[in-house]
Amino acid sequence: MPQVRQDIITGRWVIIATERGKRPESFAQVPAQQALAERPPGPPDDCPFCPGHEGMTPPELLAYDGPFREPDTPGWKVRVVPNKYPALTAEGNLEPRPTGIYQQFDGVGFHEVIIHSPDHWRSLGELDREQVALFLEACRERYLERGRDSRVKYMHLIENHGRSAGASIEHPHSQLFGLPLVPPVLEDELAGMRRWSAEHGGCPVCAMLVEEDRAGERSVCESDHFFAFAPFASRVPFETWVVPREHCAHFPELPDDALEDLAGLLSHTMGRLHRGLNDPPYNLMLHSAPSDGGLYPEFHWHIEVWPKLSLPAGFEWGTGIMVNTALPEESAAFLREASEGPDPLLA
Repeated sequence: MPQVRQDIITGRWVIIATERGKRPESFAQVPAQQALAERPPGPPDDCPFCPGHEGMTPPELLAYDGPFREPDTPGWKVRVVPNKYPALTAEGNLEPRPTGIYQQFDGVGFHEVIIHSPDHWRSLGELDREQVALFLEACRERYLERGRDSRVKYMHLIENHGRSAGASIEHPHSQLFGLPLVPPVLEDELAGMRRWSAEHGGCPVCAMLVEEDRAGERSVCESDHFFAFAPFASRVPFETWVVPREHCAHFPELPDDALEDLAGLLSHTMGRLHRGLNDPPYNLMLHSAPSDGGLYPEFHWHIEVWPKLSLPAGFEWGTGIMVNTALPEESAAFLREASEGPDPLLA
């Protein structure tokens, strides 16, 4: 029987309708060996993110590399560059301008690309812990650097993996946006966390951690500092959250030991999605508190991963209520089991 579940942070409703869907294993993409066989023998010659092609990108903003390397040359391990076609730019005026009954202002902000590794093929779920730690360290460094710009009110880190998830370049990379406003999704989360704090005391994400730890059935994996689970009101099949156990509003405040711990847990979590679903397309989003100078003590930063295994249609667009055809408890159990055995794409 379908279930209607509510997210305790935003209050939004989700319909879990497994009768319309498939068993968890049926969501897997093409078999892993077929995917491996379809890969070309090497990276394409025109990939701007591959070593040796540094001149195809704007000059790098940050790179982790060995000694004596010149900027914008091969030898890097993680590289950060401005987006060649940015959604937001440093120039412009933030003063609103009326346009009839409407208002607009210039798209002031920034748009950067964080290239995960020199390897054209290895997704986040295929990288080892050390490489994921370098990627996270670069993210934290860019958050701290860009957070000094008073015009930027919110920073949004995403990864679009796979063409159907919006990736226009195959080489695995993330994007960091600096926005001149706090987006509605974060406003809703902030309002929901404040509402929960006023009504119940404490933080709803912390309450979720206690409940998920107790129930166990939606747990994917855990570590000393982090917990990965399928949310009770998951909006899409195999939606997975990675949440710090210690309450913290701002991602860039993550200390070194917790960053190393996150690298291990994120590597495990993305590896399970990669192995269990044969490298599915997905969107990864990091929700941190606004960077406008506020403290936001109610907010709890977290990472959301949405595999792109179904498409919203008229019902979802028209009502704002997502229909998830996979039971979160079954999805989590499937991912827990997916950690067993070698990765067929790496064997």
